[in-house]
Amino acid sequence: MNKSSFQSLCNILVEKGHLVETQNVTVKESVGLFLYIIAHNNKFRDVGGTYLRSNDTISRHFNKVLKAILKLSPEYIKLPETTQASKWGYFKDCIGAIDGTHIDVTVPVIDQGKYRNRKQAITTNVLGVCDANMKFIYVLPGWEGSSSDSRVLRNALEREDRFEVPVGKYLD
Repeated sequence: MNKSSFQSLCNILVEKGHLVETQNVTVKESVGLFLYIIAHNNKFRDVGGTYLRSNDTISRHFNKVLKAILKLSPEYIKLPETTQASKWGYFKDCIGAIDGTHIDVTVPVIDQGKYRNRKQAITTNVLGVCDANMKFIYVLPGWEGSSSDSRVLRNALEREDRFEVPVGKYLD
């Protein structure tokens, strides 16, 4: 990102996202640390050393910038309005795709056994369902990494806020 783009982003976040400076941290510094974290997948404690700020300060300012960006999303992020393309003709009555994924998490040592997956990583198991336009229509997060995909799916189909597949339709 060049300097003028960075400055424009900061100005937009101030004007439309209501991002404000604090006594000790400028808007530019907040946006800079936010971009640094998401671009390099850094942890807050690693960024704290670079910016000479506490983990709490880094976390607060990261979340303030994130909230400001989310306020702008309806104006700047336009999802395409698409219809099912002819390529989906082969999947008549298919309403979308379903899959699970494991996301790394940090949990207390006492709970790590439940969250250790088959590859020995500490994760949470998340189920997601997308429609033919690649939009999520159902997400079930929070299962321990040791949980099987079939157990998570069974829970998604049986819980109060369950995922329901219409009669005569299927998921790929």
